[in-house]
Amino acid sequence: MPSQSPAERYQAARERLVESRTEFGSFKDTFDFELDEFQIEACKSLEAGQGVLVAAPTGAGKTIVGEFAVYLALARGLKAFYTTPIKALSNQKYAELAAKYGARDVGLLTGDTSINPEAAIVVMTTEVLRNMLYASSEALDDLAFVVMDEVHYLADRFRGAVWEEVIIHLPSEVQLVSLSATVSNAEEFGAWLDTVRGSTTVIVSEHRPVPLWQHVMVGKDIVDLFAGDTSFDELDVRQDATPAVNTELTELARVESQNRQRGRFAHGGRGARGRGQQRRGGPAKPSFGHSDAGQSPVRSASRPQVIQALDRAGLLPAITFIFSRAACDAAVRQCVDFGLSLTTEAERAEISARVDQASQEIPSDDLDVLGYWSWREGLLRGVAAHHAGMLPTFKELVETLFVDGLVRAVFATETLALGVNMPARSVVLEKLEKFNGESHVNVTAGEYTQLTGRAGRRGIDVEGHAVVLWQPGTDPGAVAGLASRRTYPLNSSFRPTYNMSINLIAQFGRGRAREILESSFAQFQADRSVVGLAKQVRSREASLNGYQESMTCHLGDFSEYARLRRELSDLESSAAQQRSRTRRDAVDESLASLRPGDVVEVSSGRSPGYAVVVATDTHSAESRPIVLTQGRDTRRLSRQDLDGPIMAQGHLRIPKQFNLRQAKDRKNLVAALEHAIRGIAAAPASREASFVSTRSAEQEKKITELRRQLRAHPCHGCSERESHARWSERWWRLRRETDDLMRQIQGRTGTIAKTFDRVCEVLRSYDFLETGPDQQLRPTQAGQRLRRIYGEKDLLIALCLREGAFDRLDANELAAFASALVYQAKREERGLRPRLPSAELESSVDILVTAWSRLEDQESQAKLPLTSEPELGLVWPMIKWARGRHLEAVLEGTDLAAGDFVRWAKQVIDLLDQLAGVPALAPQTRRTCLEAIEHVRRGVVAYSALAA
Repeated sequence: MPSQSPAERYQAARERLVESRTEFGSFKDTFDFELDEFQIEACKSLEAGQGVLVAAPTGAGKTIVGEFAVYLALARGLKAFYTTPIKALSNQKYAELAAKYGARDVGLLTGDTSINPEAAIVVMTTEVLRNMLYASSEALDDLAFVVMDEVHYLADRFRGAVWEEVIIHLPSEVQLVSLSATVSNAEEFGAWLDTVRGSTTVIVSEHRPVPLWQHVMVGKDIVDLFAGDTSFDELDVRQDATPAVNTELTELARVESQNRQRGRFAHGGRGARGRGQQRRGGPAKPSFGHSDAGQSPVRSASRPQVIQALDRAGLLPAITFIFSRAACDAAVRQCVDFGLSLTTEAERAEISARVDQASQEIPSDDLDVLGYWSWREGLLRGVAAHHAGMLPTFKELVETLFVDGLVRAVFATETLALGVNMPARSVVLEKLEKFNGESHVNVTAGEYTQLTGRAGRRGIDVEGHAVVLWQPGTDPGAVAGLASRRTYPLNSSFRPTYNMSINLIAQFGRGRAREILESSFAQFQADRSVVGLAKQVRSREASLNGYQESMTCHLGDFSEYARLRRELSDLESSAAQQRSRTRRDAVDESLASLRPGDVVEVSSGRSPGYAVVVATDTHSAESRPIVLTQGRDTRRLSRQDLDGPIMAQGHLRIPKQFNLRQAKDRKNLVAALEHAIRGIAAAPASREASFVSTRSAEQEKKITELRRQLRAHPCHGCSERESHARWSERWWRLRRETDDLMRQIQGRTGTIAKTFDRVCEVLRSYDFLETGPDQQLRPTQAGQRLRRIYGEKDLLIALCLREGAFDRLDANELAAFASALVYQAKREERGLRPRLPSAELESSVDILVTAWSRLEDQESQAKLPLTSEPELGLVWPMIKWARGRHLEAVLEGTDLAAGDFVRWAKQVIDLLDQLAGVPALAPQTRRTCLEAIEHVRRGVVAYSALAA
């Protein structure tokens, strides 16, 4: 780099002096490393008063921009909210900010957890902020910044709409900091933010601070996915520099495909580089070896062997993603049984002390059912699972031990990829297929990017490593396709819900509510797609004008003449179809009317001529009688054998002992048939004649009139008539295509507002909305209750409140009943309705099921998404828990994991807390809700205060 001139050095020093006097300059000085360019640009835009959208890879340091918003709020004596999609991430961010700025200035709100909610900085789940906005909470006063971490979560089809609600409803003076994974349409999302939030700077960075190498693990050997000596992240993709797939892998796939059952395979390979700061030596050169005849050329390594191979290559700590909770737990057991140990004696002592401290409040009676001992043994060896079925306390300790380098191998489900701070040197994907709750589907490029983004710890590793385990049938090209697509589109999942709609009407009225909904990202994307369709329409309209000109006739209006030709053609085609249907029906009717002994003449098909019916078919939809021909052959008659209806032309008596299989009987019957044929003096009147005349007189009249008009039209005598007609047909086909596009545009325009209108009609039908004296829609008293109920079954819960389903229950029964409104059973767990613990609960569930059935009918008629059926699988465990039973007794006979039960229990608490705050609720019901909360919030539920 050339040395700077004195003037350049002076200018650089002056810029540094100016920056040091800004809030960003002070903030930057709090770090002992240089910020990246995208971080600097985003922070400066934020200080200048703009909103920012930062789209960058996982681990790139996006959260520094969010932390600067927090810093600005504190420096200016204002508030900042830091929102996340999941409670685990909120818990983690709260701990980080509290450690940096002090617990006095930082709070946490996650629905079931409230710590210092009046603080200047509050970390919360996005749903909590949405609820604040609808309730016009005083906590919004002096709010200056909202950070939306993992904002790409708005694509989630179940909960993503909450992000858009918050973005739309935030006061205009609040600056929004949106942090997203790298998405391919960041500019589109930024353009929408600019529309609804004002000036927004879009900053996209595809640079990973820690380069990512891609590998495939073949047996126990780690092989590079791509050829070449440059990681994919370091290539300039704009120069089409995407590397080729490693030929060793493509050759392996070819040989495996050809010799799956037999053959031998011998191949050498170049292993993963294992660069960077590694604890042990690099990987050995792979040798796929030889396979016995009939065996696969690759013998898969066990899970402990995979970890050993990574350890030898210096690629630990590692996260192995397995899309099954049970398989994650099984992987830990396998490593323990294998004797794998990744820790020193000193590390085991520290782990033991931290485990004992974290679990000291857990009742000893619950340790076995929580799987405590196997969990502890795995941790001592440096191995752990991480999934939603674990107790939150266990998960949090796994996270901290992993970050501190004491746990070096974690087997996790994909939920870990949602922003939890657990970076690793390498990430392993056991399979590229997962079960999505309904079927097994392939991992998408976006999911692959999100999962492998955990590899490479900034400031620790020089590079990260992603490893896909070779499975039978692996396609290296498909793996390379996933690995080389660094971005994925962000598509809105927004739709108006009952709670959202009634809150909008209450605050803004129906007209303004429609406008607000039409400003959603979902409608923004729909409108943008309409722009493309409209462009196609304009292009086709231009072509239509050209066709119109080409079919112009000097003798008259050819468009009118073409219309007559088309009407005549359509009518004649319709008449022909009608004749065909009538003929078919007449033929079927004639075949069904035949009886044994009837002599018939078969007009076409195989062996035409006379035949005698020997049996009829009365059991099938199409009658196909069996006949004996003059040539003594037997066959079934069908409509394909006839030109028209068939009728008996004589009749023979068939002996009672006649056997079609006997040649003698067939010979005698054919002789009788020959005699009958000679005796037929003349064929009876053909039914075909009457059939031909079945075309309606009205149709004939119209066809005749159209032909007359066509001959009388001036253009009929044009010498270029057929040339004009060809242009006319092209015009007509293009006109139909253009009209189809116009219908698509009409269907997409205002789709969100149309859904909103249908939601409003359902709410009106249930008297949750009414027309006021000013002729405007407004919530009724029942509607006001619905405003405070959030969740997938919001309207169903409000209906149960109105029907008194909660009123006759005691606290324990109420907790059990609430579980039916939040629990979502796995598909295989759904079954018959169980016997319920009490008559009162039976009665309440009857009200619930009836209300749901009626609501589903209403939603079907309104063409709205259906409210899911209430699930009763948690009723018995929840009432046992509320009655004070031990966790082991509660989970006995169920497939529930302890962590799952805690998670559902916290959702029950959240619902009961919502109900306790519903307006005009009966005082006794409110007291029962609060009592039920206390019954549920105990034991593992209580001490798992920071839930996942």
